[in-house]
Amino acid sequence: MPANSIQAACDSYAANLMPGTPEFAELSKSLDTRSMGYRFFRRTFDIVFSGVVIAVGVIPCTLLAVAIALDTKGSPIYTQKRAGRFGRPFRIFKFRTMVADADDVEKHLSSEQLAEWRRERKVTNDPRITRLGRLLRKTSVDELPQFINVLIGQISVVGPRPVSFDELDHFGADAALLLSVPGGITGLWQVTTRNNATFESGERQEIELDYVREASPRLDLRCIAGTLGAMFGRRSGR
Repeated sequence: MPANSIQAACDSYAANLMPGTPEFAELSKSLDTRSMGYRFFRRTFDIVFSGVVIAVGVIPCTLLAVAIALDTKGSPIYTQKRAGRFGRPFRIFKFRTMVADADDVEKHLSSEQLAEWRRERKVTNDPRITRLGRLLRKTSVDELPQFINVLIGQISVVGPRPVSFDELDHFGADAALLLSVPGGITGLWQVTTRNNATFESGERQEIELDYVREASPRLDLRCIAGTLGAMFGRRSGR
């Protein structure tokens, strides 16, 4: 069989595997080509770094949670189901940056914004974001609760952005490859074109998969340095 036919057959097989099945998990595990030494270093760093962040931030974050509850009229911690490593579902933690009934998208968004939200799960100038929420997003402080996810091993400090299962469909046959490594609080997408790279254009998928294929300590350091620059610069999350 020609090489291109073999590749097409493999892609078709991968595309038809459902996340959450043993077959998907086995395929995803087999696609992780990182060395054991690198994996050990990464996990050790994740435990130590997230433990320090949580210990140092517990009092400031408690005070911030009170302010968020008053600002949004809802729980200060927002959770959302995401696709984890090897296709296992988990709940990701974030500080709430939107009004309490933000999930009622039809109440808050125009028809054009709804179309954008359905494509990208993000909206330009989202009216649901509160004034405090915009500041939290601009400084990435809303991501701090995710260090709990890191500490318990659901994600890493650096990796592809954890996506929902609906968003995972955009990756097609590469879904198993994407989930072969832990997702991250920050990563290559966040420190490059970010909001300009969309699922619709396919650029976001390319960036995330580039990280998976090229994961290394040097690339991780690049992502961390870029994140610090974004936090204290003018770039902001959407």
